[in-house]
Amino acid sequence: MKIGLSTYSLLGALKSGEMTVLDVIDWIAENGGEHMEIVPYGFTLVDNPELADAVRGHAKAAGIALSNYSMPANFVQPDEASFEAEMARMKTHVDLVRRLGMTHMRHDVTAFTIEKEQMTIAWFEESLPLIVKGSRIVADYAAQYGITTTIENHGFSVQASDRVQRVLQAVDRPNFKTTLDIGNFMCVDEDPVIGVMKNLPYASLVHFKDFYFRPFDEPPGGGDWFRTSNGNYLRGAIVGHGEIPIRRIIKLIKGSGYDGSITVEFEGMEECKSASRIGMDNLRRLWEEA
Repeated sequence: MKIGLSTYSLLGALKSGEMTVLDVIDWIAENGGEHMEIVPYGFTLVDNPELADAVRGHAKAAGIALSNYSMPANFVQPDEASFEAEMARMKTHVDLVRRLGMTHMRHDVTAFTIEKEQMTIAWFEESLPLIVKGSRIVADYAAQYGITTTIENHGFSVQASDRVQRVLQAVDRPNFKTTLDIGNFMCVDEDPVIGVMKNLPYASLVHFKDFYFRPFDEPPGGGDWFRTSNGNYLRGAIVGHGEIPIRRIIKLIKGSGYDGSITVEFEGMEECKSASRIGMDNLRRLWEEA
């Protein structure tokens, strides 16, 4: 098991200009991480081949593996021309993953910000043909380069464990799997332990994050809270500080035989560097104790 960090965890420092993506590589190495997941917010690589090459070389020199590339995507387009444009865009990102020397990629299948009616099972089933078609095209294109493509339980429409499995089974490609995020099930009010149990067999990468939770009828007041699909309140927490039963989930993952990369994600209100360091330290400690 190798613990690493998503660049998204240090988004505050990236956006402020305090750090560059090359600095993030060094920071991960200096703080005990073994790999880095690239989430192109606060920087871009697909339109900057020089920086992409620098990231690949810098990571190799620092001994940090590039474990995953995560990107937004939306296959539920209003017409064929828009769908084909999205497919062309996706292929440029697959080409970037190859340029980076990586073999694992996570993409969304619908827009992240959607209306309430688009969170329903009816809208999901109506949109499934385009989701499957787009996922197959991207997976087949990536297969020629030995790249595994994945969907995450992410984005409200395809976030519950059963919906993720529905897409995986319909796409039916050997290099199409799931990036399993232990916390994101809570965004659609699914017990994270149950979600992990159900989707572990399909996981090629695991994300660890944590959340604070408040029920829909107990508004918590100020802070970076957001609403679940059923109106409950969530706020990002340092891994090990929130309400997800991290120890139980670690035992499930260890018992499953999973031996791939584990990425820490932080999206809370605390200072991002100290929060990310504590999260990685907590996960390593709890993993060793389990």
